[in-house]
Amino acid sequence: MANQQSATPTETKTPDQQRQQLASNTQGKGFGPQSPRDIDNGTGNNAIQFGPAPAFTQMNLCNIHFHKNAEHKGGEFTRYAGDGDGQGFGTGYQYTGQLSAAELAPTTQPVCPSTHGGLVPGDTIELHYVHSTAQVRPGPTLGACLSDAIKNPQLRVETQVYVLVNDDSAADFTELTAIGERNGYHQALNIPSDTGIPVQYAGSTTGPGYNEKGSPFQVSWSVRPEVKKVNIESVGRWCGNNVFNEDHAHGVRNLVTNPELLSNIQ
Repeated sequence: MANQQSATPTETKTPDQQRQQLASNTQGKGFGPQSPRDIDNGTGNNAIQFGPAPAFTQMNLCNIHFHKNAEHKGGEFTRYAGDGDGQGFGTGYQYTGQLSAAELAPTTQPVCPSTHGGLVPGDTIELHYVHSTAQVRPGPTLGACLSDAIKNPQLRVETQVYVLVNDDSAADFTELTAIGERNGYHQALNIPSDTGIPVQYAGSTTGPGYNEKGSPFQVSWSVRPEVKKVNIESVGRWCGNNVFNEDHAHGVRNLVTNPELLSNIQ
């Protein structure tokens, strides 16, 4: 769940150096459990507890965005992409399955281009369907999840990792991100239900702006362990037109490994 801040090149550090800084900057200050994490390892010693958010079907969808490479590790996305540039790009975790030559065929047009590069077949993305208990509508950034009436709503992120393939028969991203109203709530209408039992845990917002400092936002996470193939051309179409003003992939926050910053998954 992105809340990004950029760093200058002179601040570039390795993920281990950034984790050390994160530990130093949060020690004894009362930060709650952080995200992202290894969903296959449920160990955590953070003592801050908060009530889990309701089911997403009883909350308002407020934002959809995605990160290039998975922020979380586990399930079918455990291959480390590398240390990256220190600003959240070129790092994270990738799909560990095999893809065919046809699925990896280059696209004829750039897909979701940005200053950090666009998307190509074979790329892994982690999509965040962000929900809020506030009376809000879907819109850009975390700000869409807050309101003047409720400044501290409960937040939930339904998470799905996708691998991009050059295949018209793969899942359509515009359908997977379709929004509408259901039972009085703004909803993402087609969140996958066939990608394994979600791992649920207490955490925080993510994004590389929190590589060296703690996130103060409490978030209930639900991370599906299996990866779904999605047609890369449909991702490009979504980047060209969506209510969230999303046109490129966000960077990732380093995996949080310090047990003192992780909740215990029951």
